[in-house]
Amino acid sequence: METTTSLLAFAALGYLLGSLPFAVIVSKSFGLADPRSFGSGNPGATNVLRTGNKAAAALTLLGDAAKGWFAMLLAARVGAGDTAVAVAGLAAFLGHVFPVFLKFKGGKGVATALGVLAGFSGWLALACAAVWVAIAFTFRYSSLAALAAAAVAPLAAWAIVGREVAIAVLAMSLLLAWRHKTNIRNLLAGTESRIGGKKTASP
Repeated sequence: METTTSLLAFAALGYLLGSLPFAVIVSKSFGLADPRSFGSGNPGATNVLRTGNKAAAALTLLGDAAKGWFAMLLAARVGAGDTAVAVAGLAAFLGHVFPVFLKFKGGKGVATALGVLAGFSGWLALACAAVWVAIAFTFRYSSLAALAAAAVAPLAAWAIVGREVAIAVLAMSLLLAWRHKTNIRNLLAGTESRIGGKKTASP
């Protein structure tokens, strides 16, 4: 059984990994503008895509997803129990949303959440990714797709993994939905940007 000290250690590990701002790192590597300076101002893959550089957006997506999964993998490899592994993953998600390296102003957590889901179960991640793709392809709103996947995730977690994981996923989904509050208002007002829209000045 994990001690409080070990849980805190895995939480710190996950948080620091989650705080790595791949949108900023990748954009700088490609010579692109800082993603916080245009579009939604969100340091995430969807906003990087607004530059028109699909490779940069794909690398951002992979990096953000990988850090959630990798935090859990590292915890498991050093012999952590299920609770500590889950703590590491959830901390990585929090690190992405509130990164210490960006003065706690991070992304919305969609890709990192997917990586955490993959850490719990590959099938769970695939189920939620399928929902995201279906909604995004149909309506071309990344935010709507994320919200739909977040709504499905706790139920899918309960069915595929179990109640304990479902509770953890529910907490993550609620925070993800809260991070999309502006997008929800824009969707209701009909002013939300569609996937593939070009960059504009950050508000």
